[in-house]
Amino acid sequence: MNGVQVNQIQASRRADVQMLLATVIWGSSYLFMKSGLASMQELNLIALRFGIAFVAAGLLFHRRLRSVDRGTLLAGGVLGTALFAAFVFITYGVQRTTASQAGFLISLAVIFVPILTTVLRRRLPDKRLSVSIVVAVAGLGLLTLQHEMSLHLGDLLCIIAALVYAIYILLAGKYTPRHDPLTLGIVQLGVAALLGTVATFLFETPQLPDTPESWASILGLGVLCSGLGYILQTFAQRHASPTRTSLIFSLEPLFAATFAFIFQGESLTLQGYCGAALMLAGVLITEIKLPLHLFRRRKRPAL
Repeated sequence: MNGVQVNQIQASRRADVQMLLATVIWGSSYLFMKSGLASMQELNLIALRFGIAFVAAGLLFHRRLRSVDRGTLLAGGVLGTALFAAFVFITYGVQRTTASQAGFLISLAVIFVPILTTVLRRRLPDKRLSVSIVVAVAGLGLLTLQHEMSLHLGDLLCIIAALVYAIYILLAGKYTPRHDPLTLGIVQLGVAALLGTVATFLFETPQLPDTPESWASILGLGVLCSGLGYILQTFAQRHASPTRTSLIFSLEPLFAATFAFIFQGESLTLQGYCGAALMLAGVLITEIKLPLHLFRRRKRPAL
């Protein structure tokens, strides 16, 4: 194995860690959103979380923004628009269906990514990745699907959200290798914030949080979940395929359940724990490559 291959493997591992950290952060977003939506409307919440994220990232890395080029602005505009659209469908969908069905349906992005990749590239994913996707999706169903599945308006919105988010992951995989990931991440946050602000003034009554708890929730959503989380993603996707990205992101419901248990005392059923184990197995299938000789029968020595 030469030095280039070693560097590629190390970069891939760093990308996995970055994506996993982003997924852990996003798992906390459900607690923040519940508190924030108690005092403001959906589009208002989206505008504030991405606005705070853009301001915080812009202040820390303002030198990057000074040298931003036209290509990065265009790419950030595309990513920011897709990101905003996904969150609009997510927010409205969650309010119109049960939380368990919403969690499962939105996580369908895990299988939408390889499906879209297959359609665009006319090439099927390899066997290992196909098996890992099936196992991870089965785990998602056990973990989050606690009621009878029935398609309503909220379910349809969540399915559309999953499709839009899958498109966002594919677009991020396309643009991040071509541009500075940090600058691209900041630009997409600004575009999402701008679209959210315009939509808020058009369709809602803009307002600021009115309680310390709401402010804490908005700051958590803005600085951690939107700012740090999506910048980590743009860094990670320079060295990871969109399908691998979506598979690691499928762990988000698991982390969300963990935060709910720690801070709200919620616990999983036996079905939920089985689902969590399957989801971890789905990721490990792609991570751990056992040597083939371990599965081969050893020949007996000749007498």
